[in-house]
Amino acid sequence: MQFGNVTTPFGRRPVTLASVKGQIAAAEIKAGKTVEKWKVFRDISEARGLLGLQDRALAVLDALLSFYPENDLSEEFGMVVFPSNAQLSIRAHGITGTTLRRQLAALIDAGLIHRRDSPNGKRYAHRDKEGVIEQAFGFSLAPLLSRVEELAQLSQQVAEERRLFKRAKEALTICRRDVRKLITAAVEEGVVGDWEAIETMYRAAITRLPRNPNRAEVDSALDEMTLLREEVVNLLMAQQNSKNVGGNDDQNGCHTQNSKTEYVHELEPVSGKEPDEPSAEKLKRVVGPQEPFPLGMVLKACPEISMYGPEGVITHWREFMAAAIVVRSSLGVSPSAYQEACEIMGPENAATAIACILERAGHINSAGGYLRDLTRKAARGEFSLGPMIMALLKTNVGHARRSA
Repeated sequence: MQFGNVTTPFGRRPVTLASVKGQIAAAEIKAGKTVEKWKVFRDISEARGLLGLQDRALAVLDALLSFYPENDLSEEFGMVVFPSNAQLSIRAHGITGTTLRRQLAALIDAGLIHRRDSPNGKRYAHRDKEGVIEQAFGFSLAPLLSRVEELAQLSQQVAEERRLFKRAKEALTICRRDVRKLITAAVEEGVVGDWEAIETMYRAAITRLPRNPNRAEVDSALDEMTLLREEVVNLLMAQQNSKNVGGNDDQNGCHTQNSKTEYVHELEPVSGKEPDEPSAEKLKRVVGPQEPFPLGMVLKACPEISMYGPEGVITHWREFMAAAIVVRSSLGVSPSAYQEACEIMGPENAATAIACILERAGHINSAGGYLRDLTRKAARGEFSLGPMIMALLKTNVGHARRSA
């Protein structure tokens, strides 16, 4: 039987419809088409799972390509290699004859090579008087050339799947770590909640994950862990909000609204950053961050932030900065505005600025805009927390004396 320039005697081996279609496609290769043989091999190695190939099949394909004399596959140089089984076995790292035949059949079933049988079933070539091969019988590599685009696409598909799988595993690791830390923190700080049941759900989700999970199993575990994290966060926020409500009731009696504000009012942009406003990295810092003021002095000047500390008390800078993050959120200051303040002023001074803004919250229209203005001035060396703290210290100490 003849398909274009491919002769396929079918008398010795069974033929499938897929192999016939494959040989027809290989016979329709465009004239002048070439491809670097090892690039195709790399694509096949990447996509071997989709092609249903084992590592030993790749070793056999590697051996077959090594018998092709040119670096580029091209019909100009012929597409048939004709090594004996003994030669193939040596170049395929000494695999047995039975394994060699099985893997050759796998390559044929995958549509990567075709048999081109001789009348007696052996592999050899006819040469002219000059030694040039006129006709060869063995294994045709034409399918590699005809399917080069398809194989490259399969390789990219596998690479993208691997990238997404890696991202999913990283996200699951981070989510597991977050849930573990949140549960531990809640138990240590005595937050009200059925933490034993939540701990049981956490361990159950981990136990259900196989030792070597696939992407679907990782995605399922990630969805479950994300929901658990949201539940834990909601419990913690509910607890914090209940504390803040009590604190705000006390604050409402202390603040007096005044239409004549003492500060510049700026609207906080929806995006969290003002138009054409340079980031903290682009702000030219004239002087370095100031040394933080003594914590005791700051707490006397800004006593309201203590309500956001553990049990309404702040004893060291770590608790003070943690409380400032909560206050930052309640005041509507965007994370980017606070981050820039930390980078320009230093973390302690940024937290102190938040505490000062809390003290004057009734006189400031936009806490976020005001903090950005302070940050810009601090970057230019035009702002110091000293006068603000001293003014608040004088006001609060004087108020305490009058109340006494």
